[in-house]
Amino acid sequence: MKKSGKGVTILFQGDSITDGNRSRNQDWNHVMGHGYPYLISSRLWFDYVDKGLMFYNRGISGNTIQDLNARWQEDTIDLAPDVLSILIGVNDVSRIIENEYSIKTWEETYIQVLDKTKKALPNTQLILCEPFVLPADDMIRIEWTKEKTEAYQSVISEMQKTVKKLAETYDAIFIELQQPFLDASEKAPANYWIWDGIHPMPAGHELIAREWIKEVSERLEF
Repeated sequence: MKKSGKGVTILFQGDSITDGNRSRNQDWNHVMGHGYPYLISSRLWFDYVDKGLMFYNRGISGNTIQDLNARWQEDTIDLAPDVLSILIGVNDVSRIIENEYSIKTWEETYIQVLDKTKKALPNTQLILCEPFVLPADDMIRIEWTKEKTEAYQSVISEMQKTVKKLAETYDAIFIELQQPFLDASEKAPANYWIWDGIHPMPAGHELIAREWIKEVSERLEF
């Protein structure tokens, strides 16, 4: 990572949770989307005005880990971030449930992404965000049976273990999100935080942003 005062590029990668309906042009009013990357970047841009921070959001709605792997060179390596934050997994779950590929394949592809990054950008600080879901009883997605929501939770649980393990292996900062969302659901109904069990409400994005900043600030000095 670049030294303080010389500028730091921070890149957010992921799916729709990261995308946040961002613009695809240089309209800076919308380029960071309306989710947690916007909240994090706006706060850090304000707090560290003299540090030369630059943020990019390259989350794409609907993406799986395989999609990330396919576009990794252009959307990550070529941007040469000093800090790379990844949140991925929710769109892979249905593929795994439907046996298009296995959780092992998901892990292997995630490793490919991380290995590509380490090879091309050995000094980049990795941040791996835990995929999350709220309890099955709180899922309100149309036509989701109890069995499907339980299967979804089971796969997500395996993904969470995998991401935590990869964070340890690659000396990445791990952002725990499942337990914070469960704790938050004790204060307000689940759909106050995540409207469909998957996609965060505004308060849910704020939760992610706060957890991200809390963990990252313990390791990095901008």
